[in-house]
Amino acid sequence: MKNSSTRILTTHVGSLPRPQEIIDVMRAKESGQDYDAQQFASLIRYSVQRVVRRQCETGIDVPSDGEFAKSSFSNYVHDRLTGFEPDLDAPEEQSVRNAYRDRQQFLDFYQQYDRDIGGASVGTVVCTSPITYRGQDLVKQDIDNLKAALQRFSPEEAFIPAVAPGTIELQRSNRYYNSEEEFLTAIAEAMREEYRAIIDAGFILQVDDPRVVTQYGVPDPAPTIEEYRKFATLRVDALNHALEGLPQDRIRYHLCWGSWHGPHTTDVPLRDIVDIILRVNAGAYCVEAANPRHAHEWEVWENTKLPDGKCLIPGVIAHTTNHVEHPELVAQRLVNYARIVGRENVLGGSDCGFSQGAFTPRVHPSIMWAKLEALVEGAKLASQKLWG
Repeated sequence: MKNSSTRILTTHVGSLPRPQEIIDVMRAKESGQDYDAQQFASLIRYSVQRVVRRQCETGIDVPSDGEFAKSSFSNYVHDRLTGFEPDLDAPEEQSVRNAYRDRQQFLDFYQQYDRDIGGASVGTVVCTSPITYRGQDLVKQDIDNLKAALQRFSPEEAFIPAVAPGTIELQRSNRYYNSEEEFLTAIAEAMREEYRAIIDAGFILQVDDPRVVTQYGVPDPAPTIEEYRKFATLRVDALNHALEGLPQDRIRYHLCWGSWHGPHTTDVPLRDIVDIILRVNAGAYCVEAANPRHAHEWEVWENTKLPDGKCLIPGVIAHTTNHVEHPELVAQRLVNYARIVGRENVLGGSDCGFSQGAFTPRVHPSIMWAKLEALVEGAKLASQKLWG
């Protein structure tokens, strides 16, 4: 994994707003309607080429495929794992989006917010049989599309995101395995095949794991920090089981408190779980650092040693606002992190994906590109200050 040896490198979290033509076909596919699979595959290839070119021309050093072939950062595994099926009889209140304490505290806001973004129900998926990986062809398509898109460009590196076992587990129910440990282990062993395929293809693997922290906001009453640390440790251990034998320097770990635009008053503080996060066998850690709920947490790193040889990718542009960050603010944030953990150990990133899935863009594409331009310009300013 490249570090910022001569200048601050730039990247983001992966998922980008899809073109409308992809959204239209994806919606038909997800609802069980007929669609032309071959034509859709061609559309994905063409769209990945366009979005990779735009990233490279903007100056992003470590681009992604935008996750254009995936319905969401996590639900895409429905096509890649056996053992799961929808639970059509589950009551609506089981929807994870209705469970957060934050939602109950600001119920009026969320009722309006849900109407604006299209409703709160995400459905319930249940494990009813052994979990195995069946997504070999699909991950190969992701790899082939990104390779083809990069032929005309020479970025520092490129990455493909994949969801963590703990996030898969926490978004689904288990009716087959005897314990949550068995359930997690089965998911981890299945997802290892996807992780290995991405790395073997020469790309950086980004593991997305928001639920390792967002789950803190679900139980009512809230768990104690010690209880939650045990909960998070179990999920990190499962992820490390999935990453066993894979090179740490080809893996980065993305941690976030969810991409929805809510108050986030029940987020677990980074300081309470940062040591557990650093146990993940990865070469870099992507953390939120720009939005108003977590921008103060740069202070955590003044008292937490980043392990030798590891990199930090703070989000210095946010998915939570339509304001485009000033490049000088981006530079200030990067210089601050560089002061704490070392200039060579910092890459500039975004807090979260600019589109959680095909149907949930968080900012308009025009604003996203302006933010990424500000990131690139801010990284240049920071590099001048740090290297001269």
